[in-house]
Amino acid sequence: MKKLMMIAAFMVAAVSANAQFEPGTFSIQPKVGGIISKVSNMPNLNLSQFNLSNTTIDRSFYAGALIGAEFEYQIAQPFSVAAGLNFAMQGCQWEDFEVKEGDDYAKVKDLKMELNYLNIPIVANVYLFKGFAIKTGVQLGFLLSAKFKANNETKIGDLVHKEEGSQDIKDDCKKFDVSIPIGISYQVPTIPIYIDGRYNLGLTNINKDGDVNYKNQVFQLTVGYKFAL
Repeated sequence: MKKLMMIAAFMVAAVSANAQFEPGTFSIQPKVGGIISKVSNMPNLNLSQFNLSNTTIDRSFYAGALIGAEFEYQIAQPFSVAAGLNFAMQGCQWEDFEVKEGDDYAKVKDLKMELNYLNIPIVANVYLFKGFAIKTGVQLGFLLSAKFKANNETKIGDLVHKEEGSQDIKDDCKKFDVSIPIGISYQVPTIPIYIDGRYNLGLTNINKDGDVNYKNQVFQLTVGYKFAL
């Protein structure tokens, strides 16, 4: 029993030592997580053009996902720099709405603008204490696809009609995006599980034409496994 305890203690100590990532070492962190995003200045939708003057669809937040990896170089005990590559599902969404007249109705669900990016974050980390860091830097984004989507359902009498609509708007959007990531991260003691939360403040007007500035605003929370190279 004592030998087993000694072996277990040695393994925990070894993992803990590897998790410290001494100055001059490189590490990689595959990660996956979720995104909550919106696009600034995106208006509520007024349906007056459809003779629905009292109907307005309010904006909501878009929920997406992120998958990627980040490479980190430990410059000194409290400082490191990191660069990553990830696929991010961003965008904005509007609330579902329904118009009824007797038993008849018209519904619109999942009205959203989907913006898929390949992002390259470059950040500096400052470790305030072991495992806990604050970070900021710059993120470069490359637009992969942009679409408006909605699910429609109408009922008139006994007839019910459902339709899924999609419109490609990539040509109306800028292909390159710049944002400022600001966040914190924490590495779980004894094991290299890494939790990272960031807010990405968009600087680029994603609207190719027009006077209104539409900018990405993204909060992301990821979990990764960090190990030395």
